Amino acid sequence: MSRSAHPAGPRHADVLPEGHYSPPPADLNRLDEKVWARTVRREDDGVVSVGGLPVTELAERFGTPAYILDEDDFRARCRSWAEAFGKDADVFYAGKAFLSRAVVRWLGEEGLNLDVCSGGELATALSAGMPAERIAFHGNNKSGEEIRRAVEAGVGRIVLDSFQEIVRVAHIAQSLGVRQRVQIRVTVGVEAHTHEFIATAHEDQKFGIALAGGQAAEAVRRALRLDSLELVGIHSHIGSQIFDMAGFEVAARRVVSLLAEVRDEHGVELPEIDLGGGLGIAYTSDDDPREPHEIAKALHEIVSRECESAGLATPRISVEPGRAIVGPTAFTLYEVGTVKALEGLRTYVSVDGGMSDNIRTALYDAEYSVSLASRTSDAAPMLSRVVGKHCESGDIVVKDAFLPADVAPGDLLAVPATGAYCRSMASNYNHALRPPVVAVRNGEARVIVRRETEEDLLRLDVG
Repeated sequence: MSRSAHPAGPRHADVLPEGHYSPPPADLNRLDEKVWARTVRREDDGVVSVGGLPVTELAERFGTPAYILDEDDFRARCRSWAEAFGKDADVFYAGKAFLSRAVVRWLGEEGLNLDVCSGGELATALSAGMPAERIAFHGNNKSGEEIRRAVEAGVGRIVLDSFQEIVRVAHIAQSLGVRQRVQIRVTVGVEAHTHEFIATAHEDQKFGIALAGGQAAEAVRRALRLDSLELVGIHSHIGSQIFDMAGFEVAARRVVSLLAEVRDEHGVELPEIDLGGGLGIAYTSDDDPREPHEIAKALHEIVSRECESAGLATPRISVEPGRAIVGPTAFTLYEVGTVKALEGLRTYVSVDGGMSDNIRTALYDAEYSVSLASRTSDAAPMLSRVVGKHCESGDIVVKDAFLPADVAPGDLLAVPATGAYCRSMASNYNHALRPPVVAVRNGEARVIVRRETEEDLLRLDVG
């Protein structure tokens, strides 16, 4: 690969522009295991490997950009969540983070359930053989067609998100002669410490039915009156990329209070409580996520304590980790194209992907790490901005990072923790071709979602 020299940008802390960034690491070649999939290593020749395969070989075989997924890591995280919560609780993988038929099969083999939120996700789940009774169906605006397909398939639960949906699901279930199991999603008024667009439990947003003003209690009344619905529990989700358990404690207290109201008014103790997902992962070395056993212990203690205080039997708990399972298991592999130094500011390192394969930086101001993956370097650290090839100034992959000052066209860069919401939110902006997902395990690699082709794009263009 080319190692041509280029004018370097600022290299030392005393000449860096103002902004949010960490000091350069002592060793740019070191991979922080906190942010990388479990089988990722830097080999003696300097090349990063995953599952025993060097990224240089993966780039040659599958091209770049590409999402590289550590299958062993994914499976291990599934098992960790299942074991942490045990047989008296349910773990639903949140398919919105990333879903494919291979993933559905892995979930089934590792004993997890699946949460879907669209007809397409439901179709993927069913086509890959996930038993319908192990599927939960979410969404704030499910169509009649989507609801009918879910009821016909026999999904284990539909999470009701509005008063209109209570009627809609009940009508469809009745027409099919089915008594459909449902939960009611409530918004509990908790401000999760996260980005505004991924905080989901405050009242001023589109999800759920508010506890405030008695709306959730009224939703329970309506659901209990309908013979075609079997109300089994209450659902709450407070946001995404959360590290602090305090929000879950407040949410659980308010949900249990609603359960007590339901018992007192209707003489019914609902048997389930779903506390959603949203647990954070490490995107950078500064992030400090909790392990599944810590989360399980904390949530069980919170719910048990609140139920004991309210005189309720402890309901069956369910959770919905998506990002927490798949996020750390994958990285995106890019090739450097153009390197442009701006004197006194930073160096722009352009790669062959961008916001079409990772919109999160532009959408949420998300922070990522990045490493030179095709070799090591002893060059000085250089403040860099890794950007894509799209026609937007906001086309940023990693906003502020330190890379070796000799980074050059042809080098491979790897951005870790891109397993969640990158491929699932990918687009064809500028008619970019969405990258493949390559699963690696025990020295073998296979495509589980193929790269799009120009023929794919043109096939949809019928004009």
